[in-house]
Amino acid sequence: MNIGWGVAGVLIGGLLNGSFVAPMKRMKGWKWENSWLVYSVVGLLVIPWLVAFAGVPNLSEVFRQTSSGSLLRILLFGFGWGVGSVLFGLGVNHLGLAVGYGIILGLIAPIGTFLPLVVLHPERLWTRQGYALMAGVILVLIGIVFLAIAGKRREAESANLAVGVKAGFFSGLVICVLSGIFSPMLNFSFIFGQELQSRAQAFGAGPNLASNAIWSLTLTSGFIANAGYCVYLLQKNRTWRLFAADTASVSHWVNGSLMGVICFASFLAYGMGATSLGPLGGIVGWPLFMSMSLITSNVLGAATGEWAGASRRSHAYSLVGILLLILAIGVISRGNA
Repeated sequence: MNIGWGVAGVLIGGLLNGSFVAPMKRMKGWKWENSWLVYSVVGLLVIPWLVAFAGVPNLSEVFRQTSSGSLLRILLFGFGWGVGSVLFGLGVNHLGLAVGYGIILGLIAPIGTFLPLVVLHPERLWTRQGYALMAGVILVLIGIVFLAIAGKRREAESANLAVGVKAGFFSGLVICVLSGIFSPMLNFSFIFGQELQSRAQAFGAGPNLASNAIWSLTLTSGFIANAGYCVYLLQKNRTWRLFAADTASVSHWVNGSLMGVICFASFLAYGMGATSLGPLGGIVGWPLFMSMSLITSNVLGAATGEWAGASRRSHAYSLVGILLLILAIGVISRGNA
């Protein structure tokens, strides 16, 4: 265990995770499915396997000696996360970085934290660590409420919504809620796939690189859901042609690939940080990861004009929400120390 490095790694992962969608705003001329497919191929398929083969010796043998039950859980949770990821992309595209992230991550944080804790370590609920974790998650939820109120007020007050924000708050809300239910399965694959990580370490992988054996399977399974839906939309909307259109500059491909690189880097940093936090790292680190993601997305949302035209009161709601999330990070970190 190394609490300082662990928390730093988790927060760096959250910083990256909160910003990986931002390049999509610079891909004008492409539809959502065009951008998301490029991101999915690079970030969920190509890079995870390259990193896994580079960091885990005898990777195929590691998989062969891991129980089929453990591998199946990782794949199923990965596919569930993939469904949530598709809904996440649609939700953020509908409500914007600030509000979309706020609602989705507000659900991901408690679900991804408490379910593994209750299943694997119920006795920890009634310790200092458990109390701090519960208090931190409550602060996260309250912060999310403030951010959701701010987002609804923003929509009513802004005559012209910024790029990446669409009218229709409640339809976007439904998408975001469903994403918040499925997306925590990413953390489930990490927590319930520890047999695979231990097996990778036994074959010589370093503690911080062994988690890549999990990510390679999780993200590949998630890729199936993401790419499948993108292909469906490309066929339905006849948007394959946009890949070769005059508006599809090299920068579009670069930005789509950059989304994938940043997204995978966020998972890599989170896995390293959570591993450094000890046996409960995946439980304790998750709300910190989510909170930092949300703080980052709100800052980027403001910087890209999503709050243009909103009143001071709406800005105040957003600021209070972010401050509550920062407080939650401090409470959880203090309790784990």
